[in-house]
Amino acid sequence: MSQDMSQVKEEQRVSPSRRRFMQIGATAGGGLLFGFSLFGCSKEGDRKEPPPEKAVGQASTEHSDTAPGLARDAFIRIDRTGIVTLVIHKVEMGQGTFTSMPMLLAEELGADLSKVKLEQAPANNELYADPLLGGQVTGGSTSVRGAWKPLREAGAMVRSVLVAAAAKQWDVDTADLQVVAGAVRHQASGRSAHFGELVDAASKMELPKNVKLKDPEQFVLIGKAMKRLDSPAKVNGTAQFGIDARLPNMGIAAVAASPVTGGKLVAVDEQKAMAVKGVRQVLRLEGAVAVVADHFWAAKQGLAAAAPRFDDGPNAKVSLNGIVADMMKVSQGEGAVARNVGDALKALEEKGGRRIDAVYELPFLAHATMEPINCTVDLRADGCDLWVGTQVPALAQGAAAKTAGLPVEKVKVHNYYIGGGFGRRLEVDYVIQAVAFAKLAKGPVKFIWTREEDIQHDMYRPYYVDRLSARLDDKGRPTAWFHRVTGSSIMARFAPPAVKDGVDPDAVEGAADLQYAIPAMRVEYVRHEPPGVPTAFWRGVGPTHNVFVVESFIDELAQAAKQDPVVFRRALLEKSPRTLGVLNLAAEKAGWGKPLVPIAGRKVGRGISTQFAFGSYMAQVAEVSVGPEGDVRVHRVVCAVDCGQAVNPDGIIAQMEGGIVFGASAALWNEITLANGRVQQSNFGDYRMMRISEAPAVEVHIVNSRDEPGGIGEPGTAGIAPALTNAVFAATGKRIRKLPIGEQLKA
Repeated sequence: MSQDMSQVKEEQRVSPSRRRFMQIGATAGGGLLFGFSLFGCSKEGDRKEPPPEKAVGQASTEHSDTAPGLARDAFIRIDRTGIVTLVIHKVEMGQGTFTSMPMLLAEELGADLSKVKLEQAPANNELYADPLLGGQVTGGSTSVRGAWKPLREAGAMVRSVLVAAAAKQWDVDTADLQVVAGAVRHQASGRSAHFGELVDAASKMELPKNVKLKDPEQFVLIGKAMKRLDSPAKVNGTAQFGIDARLPNMGIAAVAASPVTGGKLVAVDEQKAMAVKGVRQVLRLEGAVAVVADHFWAAKQGLAAAAPRFDDGPNAKVSLNGIVADMMKVSQGEGAVARNVGDALKALEEKGGRRIDAVYELPFLAHATMEPINCTVDLRADGCDLWVGTQVPALAQGAAAKTAGLPVEKVKVHNYYIGGGFGRRLEVDYVIQAVAFAKLAKGPVKFIWTREEDIQHDMYRPYYVDRLSARLDDKGRPTAWFHRVTGSSIMARFAPPAVKDGVDPDAVEGAADLQYAIPAMRVEYVRHEPPGVPTAFWRGVGPTHNVFVVESFIDELAQAAKQDPVVFRRALLEKSPRTLGVLNLAAEKAGWGKPLVPIAGRKVGRGISTQFAFGSYMAQVAEVSVGPEGDVRVHRVVCAVDCGQAVNPDGIIAQMEGGIVFGASAALWNEITLANGRVQQSNFGDYRMMRISEAPAVEVHIVNSRDEPGGIGEPGTAGIAPALTNAVFAATGKRIRKLPIGEQLKA
């Protein structure tokens, strides 16, 4: 998901006319309430949204009504026991936001992190829009980046009024007070009061106009490895995911949609389905059927007995071969210009040196999240409740309201932990389907997609065809660079205003912002929408293909120049010190240039990649071996990352490890293919994920930086593929220009 996405939908835009907004008041039951905007300011006018509900599966105190007239953007409550509650506008899907964001608040507030509880914000684009994305969205590796200043400023504001309240009570100067672990202390007199003892008085204090944030040298939480706050509940089984939703007398439904996009339901054997014990109802839509039962096994058996038949419709003949042939053809036409430096086309035709041309291909990819798609709906005449895990609560709310024919305010989204998002849950297709079924159902129903339904009805990472050309001078230095990206435009569908002059910013991220200093450079984008294949974001979609293409082609240039890949890159990064820094760090820690330990019967190799994406700089070194049958094993990955100020280093390491395994699985084996309009993969048997026994040892080295944070959820996935394939080349001499590697290395 593009880091340049300033809007999610046209209707989600926040008015540029704003005033500074921070308010303080008392809760109805006593305590301190602090309202603020993530943008640092707010629209004019009162907001009368209901207070956030308690998030299921997350520890929190019960909310109290807010002070009259207090706007409810993101806000903080402190009760009389000293518990701090943060209403959080992001969702937790394994990336660690429910730890890193409380750390930001607790750092400046001076709170005891163990006493900071979270509540999931309700669906509301107006109140809980991400300052970088412009809507209530968790994606684009933006959570910490967007909250870095607002949450710290909010914490500092609350701290200041607590200190002021204590100073007034004790008749001392505020400069003589300290805030430590949730208490205000006066060292000279030995007096101390925890936050809860000060909240009533603090609620009557005036907010300061400005606060000074801590210098990094003063941090006691930020930059320190902290245990995940959501881990205990996930270990002891109390954490609630969307698929865990339970309602009285709830039905559970298995779903089957047309195997071909655009197909229609023709026939269902309802009598046989109803004969299965436990089956309650058979629901039909134009292109899908659901069988509702007392439990999922009965629903699944009933669906099998129903034996639904579909008319394949206009996409019945769609095949991957046809899609690729069309893409190859259109990729030869001129594209929209994403970046133009000098005259690359002219420089490519100059005499002398050497010209290198290459065509790269990357496949459609599924998300294959651990938690398959699901949505529980209770639709009534007067309202609709959804229990779901979504990255876009407000979009889900709007889609449900439109489908149900209800006002938006009559739809309530109960958002849960997400068992893997990777961009899949930025979409609301499954919410629309569930609500459409619910209009036909009797009572609340949980709709669950099987793994097969999930993979075969995903919204896929686009197929890409990339054409690259470069010219090297007589000394082996690049003088011209040309890169044309061809693929579908996710942004044109998801956020049309972000596409400008025909360029999808996500599709060219990692290509248009090339870090290498090359005198003449041209990057183009050709939009091509494949028939019958819906496309969507996939854990860093643009960079996951562009970093592979760019870093593979850079390796090709290094080979043509007869230079070491690291030395070649260094010479081109003189004006990109942070990229150069991670390159050198990764190479040093990996022992670049030193011989690898031989493995009997296998060829070994080491490869490297660098990247700048989502505001972070990264380099990866992969060590691989290739067997006589062409099988590739990844033994070790060394990752150097400069993501600015590290908030929770342990979380960064976890994201790198997870992203590397995710990306390596895709590079080695993953692809979605189509024949007769149908996706041919169905489960983990033919859409492989790396097993524990196959996972490499991963070393993560974090640059000690004081720059503002960059994103970290997606970069690890992008960098591993080229490091891996460059290592394969080092081992075998075979250049991989098409993913997945699969069986390309077989003799």
